[in-house]
Amino acid sequence: MNTEEIIRNNEGTIVDVRTPGEFMGGSVSGAVNIPLNEIPDRMDELKEMKAPLIFCCASGNRSGQATNYVSRQGVNCVNGGSWLEVNYLTSEEV
Repeated sequence: MNTEEIIRNNEGTIVDVRTPGEFMGGSVSGAVNIPLNEIPDRMDELKEMKAPLIFCCASGNRSGQATNYVSRQGVNCVNGGSWLEVNYLTSEEV
């Protein structure tokens, strides 16, 4: 299943890695906010979430860094890219 299908089928957990201020300015409904700089310290929390984890941010850069790091820790995750794109895919009719 590709990233788009995972998001559309409401699989896994959406994790927004933007800052709390950015997250408060708009986010995907139901997303969890864990800023990129907190990812290493919150691995136990991430491992408890329903996989696959779908990381998103403003442009896809920070979520790509999070995906790279977390996948190396053995957690099933994908880079969803921009939160706006993830938000669009979650709101589309399947």
